[in-house]
Amino acid sequence: MDYLKLSKELSYILRHHPEEYNLTLDENGFVEVEKLLDALNKNEYQRQITLKDITHVIEISDKKRLEIIDGKIRALYGHSLERKVKHQEAKPPKYLYHGTSHKAVDNILIEGLCPMKRQFVHLSADINTAVMVGKRRDSDPIILEINSEMAYEAGIKFYVGNESIWLAERIPAQYIKKYEKN
Repeated sequence: MDYLKLSKELSYILRHHPEEYNLTLDENGFVEVEKLLDALNKNEYQRQITLKDITHVIEISDKKRLEIIDGKIRALYGHSLERKVKHQEAKPPKYLYHGTSHKAVDNILIEGLCPMKRQFVHLSADINTAVMVGKRRDSDPIILEINSEMAYEAGIKFYVGNESIWLAERIPAQYIKKYEKN
């Protein structure tokens, strides 16, 4: 089994295009695992995909993008769906981080962080995660520090993505600065 391929396909379905597999996500982004398995097994895999395969993909993933609860599965963050997926609102830690490219940093410091093609801005709970995320766009990313405590107190809503990813609809520039290593 090519678990990397399966992981990418699960993310594609649950984050971007469930309709291509005749699936409908509920308001929280969940779909029944059995329906997902049926849709996957109508695809080009050489053997039947099982719940065990999906569970294995979730367990080996270092990004913790998916979860299964009560026979349903969903992507935790990264959605580009037209209808917003509901997330649990929560008070964030004092600081969150965002890894970005040298090309984008000046605009972000003026305009703030916007979700672009996603539903939410993705923020990291720690610098290492922000670096890892930022490296997708730049081999030596700039790390931005978000004063999430001040933003939250000013009314910006934050949502839990997973233990290392936080979400927000937008972060105004006044809460963002370049992270300076001590």
